[in-house]
Amino acid sequence: MTNKLLRAIFDQMADVMEILGEDRFRVNSYRKVARLIGDIPTDVEILLAAGKLAKMAGIGKSSLAKIEEFVKTGEIIAHRDLLAKIPPGLPELLNIPGLGPKGVKAIYDRLKVTNVAELKAAIETGAVAGLSGFGDKKAAAIARGIAFLEKSTGRIRIDQALEAAEKVRRFLRDVSGMLRIRTAGSLRRWAETIGDVDILVAGAGGEAAEKVVEAFTAADFVREVIASGPTKGSAMIDTGGIGVHVDVRVVPEESFGAAAQYFTGSKEHNVRLREIAVKAKLKLNEYGLFKGEKMIAGAVEEEIYHKLGLDYVDPLLREDRGEVQASKEHRLPELIQLGDIKGDLHLHTIASDGDCDICEFVETAQSLGYKYICITDHSKSSVIANGLSAKRLAQQIRQIRKLDTTVKGMTIFAGCEVDVLADGKMDFEDELLAELDFVIASVHSGMSSSREKVTTRTLKAMDNPYVTCIGHPTGRLLGQREAMDLDMAKVIEHAAETHTALEINANPWRLDLKDTHCRMAIEAGVKLVIGTDAHSANGMGLMGFGVATAGRGWATRADVLNTLSTAKLKNWIKIKRSR
Repeated sequence: MTNKLLRAIFDQMADVMEILGEDRFRVNSYRKVARLIGDIPTDVEILLAAGKLAKMAGIGKSSLAKIEEFVKTGEIIAHRDLLAKIPPGLPELLNIPGLGPKGVKAIYDRLKVTNVAELKAAIETGAVAGLSGFGDKKAAAIARGIAFLEKSTGRIRIDQALEAAEKVRRFLRDVSGMLRIRTAGSLRRWAETIGDVDILVAGAGGEAAEKVVEAFTAADFVREVIASGPTKGSAMIDTGGIGVHVDVRVVPEESFGAAAQYFTGSKEHNVRLREIAVKAKLKLNEYGLFKGEKMIAGAVEEEIYHKLGLDYVDPLLREDRGEVQASKEHRLPELIQLGDIKGDLHLHTIASDGDCDICEFVETAQSLGYKYICITDHSKSSVIANGLSAKRLAQQIRQIRKLDTTVKGMTIFAGCEVDVLADGKMDFEDELLAELDFVIASVHSGMSSSREKVTTRTLKAMDNPYVTCIGHPTGRLLGQREAMDLDMAKVIEHAAETHTALEINANPWRLDLKDTHCRMAIEAGVKLVIGTDAHSANGMGLMGFGVATAGRGWATRADVLNTLSTAKLKNWIKIKRSR
């Protein structure tokens, strides 16, 4: 929780400094510290006490002092002073997709807009469109961003939900009367965003169940108790600087499996199961599966499906997308698992905008048992990400080739995340791309262009024989930026024709491709690549989010490129380049 709060504080300090027009170097240094802290799995308080934080690359004396101040006092005076320099409603504008600190600065400086309501009014009067550098299209995009933000309110990313769930689970493990515990709802289905967190507890019943609910609602992390009864408690809890709605239900142990099924499946999935139960003259609810008054299944979740004549349906698939019929016909896919992944093919080092060097990625990959990694720093057009020039990339390729000869049992591929230019051409000439092992082609600009333009741009990129895959194809950022208006059917069709893979970006801010697009790609015979887009060694730990998204799209090990052995991966790339 401390790490999340510090990341949010340093990010906000950088935003406010940019609005105030302060030194760009300091702004960027704060952003780098924010990302670095956010990626650290160990609580900074532990690292600080052990003296390890002071030795961490990217955290200077000034930033370290601010972190120490926060740990000791719960605030950073410099952060408080920066916020005092701007109207209190201004930071809220930074959450609007497509606006950013520069846009907020322009609107504040020239129109004196200080909050979302005033911004809406300025858009309606045409004042925003009249600003230099804005225009009608930009004003319309901001209006859509406001609508998108309002629509997204109340939902959180899956990583935030997992953090909240783990906090409650850790707390409840020490409460007497609790026998078993598990998450349920959309979180257990690993949906990309979560409305509220559902947690099931198998309790001893009676007073013991009430004590579990009472302990939860009285926990020090609870911000507001919404409801509290004998078997259920609902509360808003504090975690990572945000409020999360959590429901804790206590059920009898003999009904735990039935409750897990009932509270995990989507409403539509559960309707399908109840229809099957009714046809079999059975009754299915959260307490069990009944024949007359007799419970015939309930304690074990798998039994519910088996008694209904179905194969067990993995929680990832319980969305009523054909999984019940597939279960009945014994043709459910064997979903990809995290252990199937042989390597990470999307990594950024300090050469562009990452926080670690190649050797740190190698060490982490070895600890994960990977057979290969690929270094994919940004290309020259990504100026904000310190993209590599052709000369710097050539030097990095030589560095990787040399280092690869010294590493045993693992291959280091030389790659690049290359910008797709406005006309669909690549940011580097083919002669240089041919020197790379793996090329990710990504759109990083002009994402609000028309459907025809962004689609044509992506299709042209895939025509290049050196493009191995399309990175984060729609460009979305969950809760912050809408996806490009891609004609996904055309993109997938062309990917199949050109032997181009499509990435599932495992960063929980992206999860792009999303699950339904993954399934479309699989059905078209297109290979997927799951990459973490890691900017630090710790970022490689995000792979599980991508694997879960692939699973939600019905992906098996055979559908994902980076489950292949090193030799088979090289051969797949060779085929692409020979077409």
